[in-house]
Amino acid sequence: MHKVIVGLGSCGIAAGARAVYETFKAQIAGGELAEKVKLEITSCVGMCYCEPLVEVVDNDGRRTLYGRIDEKKAARIYEEHVVRGRPAADLVVDPSAAGSDAHAFLSRQKKIVLRNCGVIDPESLDAYIAVGGYEALRKAVAMDRKAVIETVKRSGVRGRGGAGFSTGLKWQFAFDAPGEKKYVVCNADEGDPGAFMDRSTLEGDPHSVLEGMIICAYAVGAQKGYIYCRAEYPLAVHRLKIAIRQASARGFLGKNILGAGFDLALVVKEGAGAFVCGEETALMASIEGHRGMPRKRPPFPAQSGLFGCPTNINNVETYANIPWVITNGADKFAAIGTEKSKGSKVFALAGKIKRGGLVEVPMGITIGEIVEEIGGGSNTGRPLKAVQLGGPSGGCIPASMFDTKVDYDEVTRTGAIMGSGGMLVMDETTCMVDVARFFLQFTQTESCGKCTFCRIGTMRMLEILNRITEGRGAMADLDALESLSSDIIKGSLCGLGQTAPNPVLTTLKYFRDEYVEHIGQKKCRAGVCKALIKYRIKDNCNGCTACVKVCPTNAITGQRKQQHSITQDKCVKCGRCYLKCNFDAIVVE
Repeated sequence: MHKVIVGLGSCGIAAGARAVYETFKAQIAGGELAEKVKLEITSCVGMCYCEPLVEVVDNDGRRTLYGRIDEKKAARIYEEHVVRGRPAADLVVDPSAAGSDAHAFLSRQKKIVLRNCGVIDPESLDAYIAVGGYEALRKAVAMDRKAVIETVKRSGVRGRGGAGFSTGLKWQFAFDAPGEKKYVVCNADEGDPGAFMDRSTLEGDPHSVLEGMIICAYAVGAQKGYIYCRAEYPLAVHRLKIAIRQASARGFLGKNILGAGFDLALVVKEGAGAFVCGEETALMASIEGHRGMPRKRPPFPAQSGLFGCPTNINNVETYANIPWVITNGADKFAAIGTEKSKGSKVFALAGKIKRGGLVEVPMGITIGEIVEEIGGGSNTGRPLKAVQLGGPSGGCIPASMFDTKVDYDEVTRTGAIMGSGGMLVMDETTCMVDVARFFLQFTQTESCGKCTFCRIGTMRMLEILNRITEGRGAMADLDALESLSSDIIKGSLCGLGQTAPNPVLTTLKYFRDEYVEHIGQKKCRAGVCKALIKYRIKDNCNGCTACVKVCPTNAITGQRKQQHSITQDKCVKCGRCYLKCNFDAIVVE
């Protein structure tokens, strides 16, 4: 029996994997090998830059991976490989071939959370069980509840959602809290721009998250759980609901789970798109049917959380680690990483990066190793300038500090935070003042408005940044930004406000010269801030008129085969002419 496996994660689907799947389906149904070829699905293996991905498994077990497949290539793979038994060598992506992109991308990774993503059918419980699924749960329920918590403590697992608090200690607090009714909650409200770690995990291996939650519920004594997943992740929600139905039917959820005498019901709650609901108290308010707004702590959720009951909240990545820890032991997990940051960490590589996608690396690896060696460096050929780590709540780490280790404390010392794991890569075409403005605009828009410092303070900061990028800034604005940042951090109730100034503070710290240029010289060296740039046609223009045809305001004039010019008063600085010119005749000044 041959197998043809198509990657149907969101990244693959966006690249055309549905059409590829349907092509194989039609080829198999209409061919002589219909009874000898099985068409299966999987999810993202992390190589988003190479989607759509297709794997062919021969009847002798040999596996061949193909990348960047379209309908025409799919038909060819079926005819040449499946029917005739000859792999289409020019389409093969070989992770075992030293020197290949796939080998560079995968060989440095340590997959714990993503161990099954891109490997199994995410919609099949049998596929999960075949790779050891729910064995950790069987092992856990045979242990004393305190022993489970101690195992998690000894492993050194820290929360992967942002602050990096000890997971085992969090479970201990919920266990110790008095109350007959307790809850477990999975925070899957991943809202950072450029982040897709939780989405890919839920799409590719939903049962591992469920198993982690069930183990947690057993350990702390919870009877009900919620998975708070953003509604913008329809495929993740769909596969979660399938997984819950399957687990319930097999006795992994429901009454008297595995005969251990405890019950658990899990419910998927779809979020309404508010970034602030990633904060745990706002998330609980949303589950309860209230507006998603944070509340003061203490009491912490472990003492008084959902509906006033003790509640344990972890994010997707944290729960997905738990089955591996229970199965393999605390010491094996603790042996990976650094002294204070154990295990692995998942990052979403996005931006100006050659090999964008999802990577899981051992703690202690450097940012440079991730970006340059795994990610392949810049996809533009220009030098890299910085990475934005931790999303809107994080900060910009310059290329000169790419030797910083992926360690909670090391990253925090830079002024950034580990966060959930978004890593946005920027090259020299990025304006750092504009980056700070972009992220502050995001957090200002997403502020729930409860705290005056967050609601008004971020607005004042955004107004200053807008002035600077429009060429109307003053040097006193830099002091004002730093002063406002301090007040907002001190005066905000939740993590959104407390970290909103981070992109501004880190860019001021590491890229202050760009702010000074914007203010003093009215110059944007990256050519991004429209008010501070102009487009000019050089002497080598051959008058091909390509730029004229794409200019939306008729700002470009000149005779055919002669040098053209741009009327600055008409130019809206859209950049279409610059992108269209094939002769490097247009410059940004």
